Amino acid sequence: MKILLMGNPNVGKSVVFTRLTGVNVITSNYAGTTVEFRKGYMRLGGKKVEVIDVPGTYTLEPTSRAEEVAVEMLEKACEEEETLVINIVDATNLERNLNLTLQLLKKDIPIIVVLNLWDETKHTGISIDIEKLQEMLGVPVVPTVAVTGEGIKKLVDTLQEAKKGSCEYEDKERWHEVGKIVEAVEKLGHRHHTFLERLADASIQPLTGIPIALIVIFATFKIIRFIGEGLIGYVFEPLFDKLWLPVMTKLSLALGEGGFIHDILIGQLIEGEEARLVIDFGQSFGILTTGIFIPIGAVLPYIFAFYLVLSFLEDSGYLPRLAILVDKIMHQLGLHGMAVIPMMLGIGCNVPGALATRVLETRRERFIGATLMAIAIPCMAQIAMIVGLIGKYGAKGMGLVFGTLLAVWIIIGVLMNMLLKGESPEIFVEVPPYRIPYFAPLAKKLWMRVKGFLKEALPYVLIGVFIVNILYSLKIIDFLGRITAPVITRVLGLPIEAVGALVVGFLRKDVAVGMLAPLGLSLKQVVVSCVVLAMYFPCVATFAVLVKELGIKDMLKSAVIMIISALIVGGLLNLIL
Repeated sequence: MKILLMGNPNVGKSVVFTRLTGVNVITSNYAGTTVEFRKGYMRLGGKKVEVIDVPGTYTLEPTSRAEEVAVEMLEKACEEEETLVINIVDATNLERNLNLTLQLLKKDIPIIVVLNLWDETKHTGISIDIEKLQEMLGVPVVPTVAVTGEGIKKLVDTLQEAKKGSCEYEDKERWHEVGKIVEAVEKLGHRHHTFLERLADASIQPLTGIPIALIVIFATFKIIRFIGEGLIGYVFEPLFDKLWLPVMTKLSLALGEGGFIHDILIGQLIEGEEARLVIDFGQSFGILTTGIFIPIGAVLPYIFAFYLVLSFLEDSGYLPRLAILVDKIMHQLGLHGMAVIPMMLGIGCNVPGALATRVLETRRERFIGATLMAIAIPCMAQIAMIVGLIGKYGAKGMGLVFGTLLAVWIIIGVLMNMLLKGESPEIFVEVPPYRIPYFAPLAKKLWMRVKGFLKEALPYVLIGVFIVNILYSLKIIDFLGRITAPVITRVLGLPIEAVGALVVGFLRKDVAVGMLAPLGLSLKQVVVSCVVLAMYFPCVATFAVLVKELGIKDMLKSAVIMIISALIVGGLLNLIL
């Protein structure tokens, strides 16, 4: 037996899916697309049943690639035996949701209708006659509150009662039929606006919404930095130092503290206290040292913090409002408002930012979004190092670095929008009411995202570190340093010692910025080097994920844009400052 969950976006479909399947979920791209769907399993009558979370759609007359995928999945399901559809409906917006319901009822497939957000109907003064609705639709109707689990058991018990619809109408009369059903089953009562509703209205109007957005973004990054740095300083670094470092030290001694195999697995030993050579997880660059520490010890804490905050913003209903506020600006860059999500994620860490470009619908948008994020959005760890390096110059120094990156983000975005063929689709996003998130669904979503990051990013980081170590061992990195030295010293005006930082920047941007500290650079050189390091190429982890997301061909195009623009901007800064 196979169950398809179908419904409009933002009706709680994914929460129902999680309630039915738990956390052991497979996320896949639909064949030939970047549209994601999730698949899990549940037990029903002693049998294992496949449950598929179909991409959200407003209609079976598709207007986007995600809706096309939803329709294709439904058509395939109609051809199979023992398949049914659970149609998730927002009980607080019955009229809009029933448009899809009536289209599903004309398909040759058993259906159950779920009235989700049932608790919200009481808060909003809506009364729905379930028995009458069930009679008019001709299929079972089950009210649920998915975030608390209310009604889920009844839904499971009712699955065997799913049946094909008996609602007959002409397609041109569909909305008339919707109106007739709503008028018959729904009654509205008078009520006053709540505080959350007033806040919801204020956060979508530009005059009040922009200040609210600035406050939310500021608080978001403060919370993320607090959680991320706390996890690194008090959990992950101590664990690596106390548990993993002794094991690596013994392995290093067994390998003779040097040689080809040692350099690949352990990396270079760094001078520590009392002139002793020791393993440094940030600088040794071995597969088993830096290769594991970067994604787990340094990146994962920020990933956890970002996904925690992001899940809260998603479940509260704020993100769609932010997307609408910035939509007009984003369209000038060839994107739409939802591109704010990968940009925000990129500030925490570029890896989840690269993964989040999947929210963009077209290949053109994903290319522009990924390139802009990689070229002008430094990660939180790099930002912290830049602030530490340039902080002594005050607001002037930081304004030059971050002001330049903002200008680059806008100018390159406008240029790519002008030069790349294609259009930026309009934003069609449901704006749900504000809700207080429930912990259990939020925690499950957080776990699935963190697990997905480790599964997708860790192998690529290890491969990248392995390749770079091979290049180091074969002296290819040194050769590249020598041939690029004239550009570094003449075009960018940096000392020859800065070549090492730019090479290391491919592995770890924050470490590369830290390598500039002992060079005694002037304000101009610090600004140039920090901007160029941020722009010229993504770190190995981001590069690996972008290759997977964009493909090698588009990633090479993106890399060319990064390198050329970094040289132009760095050269201009060297001339102007």
